[in-house]
Amino acid sequence: MAYSNSLEFLKMIKEVGSVQLEKQDVPARQSVPARQPVSARQTVSVSQTVPARQTVSVRQRVPQRISLDREIKNVDSQSKIAVIDTETNWYNEVMSIGIALADADTFKCIDAKYFIIDPECRKGGMYSNVLNIVEKLTTSIVTRQKAMEDICRYFKEHCVSSIYAYNAKFDYGHLEELSDFEWFDIMRIAAYRQFNSFISPTSEFCKSGRLKKGYSVENILRMISGDSNYCETHNAVYDAMDELKIMELLGHELNSYDCAKIN
Repeated sequence: MAYSNSLEFLKMIKEVGSVQLEKQDVPARQSVPARQPVSARQTVSVSQTVPARQTVSVRQRVPQRISLDREIKNVDSQSKIAVIDTETNWYNEVMSIGIALADADTFKCIDAKYFIIDPECRKGGMYSNVLNIVEKLTTSIVTRQKAMEDICRYFKEHCVSSIYAYNAKFDYGHLEELSDFEWFDIMRIAAYRQFNSFISPTSEFCKSGRLKKGYSVENILRMISGDSNYCETHNAVYDAMDELKIMELLGHELNSYDCAKIN
């Protein structure tokens, strides 16, 4: 092919070079592999993994099924305490008093006394139907004055200087004749998670550590004995023996109740 002039020839060279460049294989852009997913089992971190803060809690005790028979043990005790319970009539007068005498070290019941107060018992009360259910114990039906004289004499004979009761303010408030003794509240130990390791950590608590509900004698004794069939009788002497059983099963030494003193 002839070209008329040098300008046409240069134009042809330029066009041919352009076509050749277009025909060259241009490698496709290499694909960058997607980011590999991290296995759930792998720990990816710059520094050592720090475990989450552990929850510190008192280990809950699991109760063994324990017999709640009300027994009096023949124990040679050098130091004794008394657990007391009262029942009142419709007029908020004391109609019965129960006492469980116990060894101060083991909290075993070593004796018991039961008084029905006359004439207050004749006026009727919520638990009048269980006033006379006591067996194997002598029931004294006496005036309040006579009952108080006998109780004070009984405590003196056994060198008892401290009285324990569940929700002790109630009994203390109804037995002013016994105000010279030191009184301690079993409930202040039994109803608080700081002292009762049988309490479930999922229970509802007040800021003080006390259970918000479910801390009656019946609730607590079911909890720590493993006996879900236990029912409180609301008979003064049987209840006193049951409240003593709470002290025994909790297993605290007597000085643990110093914080539960009410007078």
